[in-house]
Amino acid sequence: MNTNKENNSLNNKIVYDLTSFTHLDFPDHLACIIWLVGCNMRCDYCYNKDIVFSKNGTKSLNDILSFLKKRVGLLDGVVLSGGEATSHNLVPFCQEVKKLGFKIKLDTNGTNFDNIKELIDLNLIDYIALDYKAPHYKFKEITHNNNFKTFENTLNYLIQTNIQFEARTTIHKDLLDEQDINFIIDDLKEKGYNNSYYLQEFLNTGDNIGNIQASKSSFDAKLLSKELDIVFR
Repeated sequence: MNTNKENNSLNNKIVYDLTSFTHLDFPDHLACIIWLVGCNMRCDYCYNKDIVFSKNGTKSLNDILSFLKKRVGLLDGVVLSGGEATSHNLVPFCQEVKKLGFKIKLDTNGTNFDNIKELIDLNLIDYIALDYKAPHYKFKEITHNNNFKTFENTLNYLIQTNIQFEARTTIHKDLLDEQDINFIIDDLKEKGYNNSYYLQEFLNTGDNIGNIQASKSSFDAKLLSKELDIVFR
């Protein structure tokens, strides 16, 4: 075990920000959210552009551990988000978080398969929110990333391992229409996904990577397939 390497990963300032309390982001848990810098995607609708483009954060993971030690008994979960959290080596941090007794949720775009698999194989993750960004035929157009196949490998792996996870998609009618969402539903169902499928409305903050505005037309939920339980957020 390379202790020096692990210590370096904990000392590097890769945390953009910390949300000290949430009861919405980790199902049935009181948690904090750790926002990690950097992402390998440039999704047009993304409003976390400062996090995505940041090279350095304001805090280290050791700083977060110091915070968590004071929250034992007050919080029961930690959410790893971003940016794309799995762009970083999270194993040493997650091991320390587990020693403190917290459960861990990971928000991910699924394109760093090896890192995700290692975290799961080491039993360091309790829940995953997997972003199904777009059907394969629109994936690169929306994310500006060509790793749909790697995402698909992650999705299949999560289904096979039976880890608790949800699939979710951000909807903006100018980018994804009802037919696109039905394609995703059919794909999820065919792969063996039977949990709820979460649709998140585009949040128009006026500042996003693609400089897009609110959709010109509204999304019609009545046109969506009934093959999965759909939950709008």
